[in-house]
Amino acid sequence: MNYLGQLQRSVEFIEHHLDDDLTLGEVAKAAGISRWHFQRIFRAMTGETVKAYIRARRLARSLERLRETDLRILDIAMMAGFGSQEAFARAFKKAFGITPSTYRARGGGPLLEKARFDEAYLRHVAEQGALEPKLIGRPATTFVGLRTSFFGPDSERNNIAEKLPPLWDVFMERCDDVDGRVPGVCWGIVEQGDSESEALSYIAAVEVRGHGPTLPADMVRRELPAATYAQFEHHGLASSLDHTVSYIYSTWLLQSGRRHTYGPDLERYDHDFHPTSSSSVVGYAIPVTD
Repeated sequence: MNYLGQLQRSVEFIEHHLDDDLTLGEVAKAAGISRWHFQRIFRAMTGETVKAYIRARRLARSLERLRETDLRILDIAMMAGFGSQEAFARAFKKAFGITPSTYRARGGGPLLEKARFDEAYLRHVAEQGALEPKLIGRPATTFVGLRTSFFGPDSERNNIAEKLPPLWDVFMERCDDVDGRVPGVCWGIVEQGDSESEALSYIAAVEVRGHGPTLPADMVRRELPAATYAQFEHHGLASSLDHTVSYIYSTWLLQSGRRHTYGPDLERYDHDFHPTSSSSVVGYAIPVTD
């Protein structure tokens, strides 16, 4: 399947509906990709969130209306998705350095504005990078760990730094409480949470043999079916793992001819992981199908 073409369809959809009350779900549906994975692919390819892109494109269209029409600034603000003329003026000045009224009084003129992403640009950024994964088959596996929800880099509410390190601190103090755990390896399980929310679900976990006779207090059990994974290695600090994830979604997945199954992604932390070392290695795997 052509992810690049799907992303281009989403851009076309946005352009045709800039004056509508667009939702992320509608844009993702136009692309034919689940909302969570669409957010990740879009941000990885373009370097910004879907919401930020839509806002910037609406502001760019407002420039045209200020130059070429006699519409009231309030009407232009509403068309651009702002609840008031004041909110529009603040966003406009932040983006362009002047107010809408000043811009119109000057008779318009060139300003640095958000260009529309076109296929040539998307294809260019898709051709960068060189990481190659191992394709491995994993059997059905049971994990036990502590769960939280968070907003990832694909969301403007990104709170990874506040949510995940404390979760791991607590889990590492308690992981020996898990019966039947496979020693030496810890896992991060990342998946979409509530389908109506941008929040993601994250479990700091260990693999267990069987189902484990006892589930420690506050922990959850997550059983994953057998699947084929594309397994990558991230070299460097864990804090920069998102760069590798962006590559996986923006370049490798687009060019591989494979599809994400929309199952959970897996982070692997073993003896090669060192939280404060630039020589650290973290495994990152995504479930794929032909």
